[in-house]
Amino acid sequence: MIWQDSLISIANIIFAISLIIQVYYGFKEKAGPIKLQASIPTLIALYAISFAFWSLALYFSAIVSLFNGIMWSLLFIQRLTYNKK
Repeated sequence: MIWQDSLISIANIIFAISLIIQVYYGFKEKAGPIKLQASIPTLIALYAISFAFWSLALYFSAIVSLFNGIMWSLLFIQRLTYNKK
C-alpha cells in the first residue's frame, strides 16, 4: 500500500463518520435536511472518484469513497422520502 492511499482513506473515513451521524439523524428525526442540489452532484462525484481510485489501484480509498457515495445516496433517499408533502 502506498502512503497516498492511506492518507486519502483516513481523510475519507473522517468524512464517513460525519455522514453516518447525519444519516442516523435523518432516520431518527424522519427528516431529509440535505438539499437535492447538494446530494445529487456529491454522490455522482463520489462514485466517479471511487472508480478513479480503483483504476489507480488505490483500493482502500476506492472502497471508502464508495461508502461515502452510499451515505450520500441515503441522504438523497431520506430527502425524497421524508419531505413529501
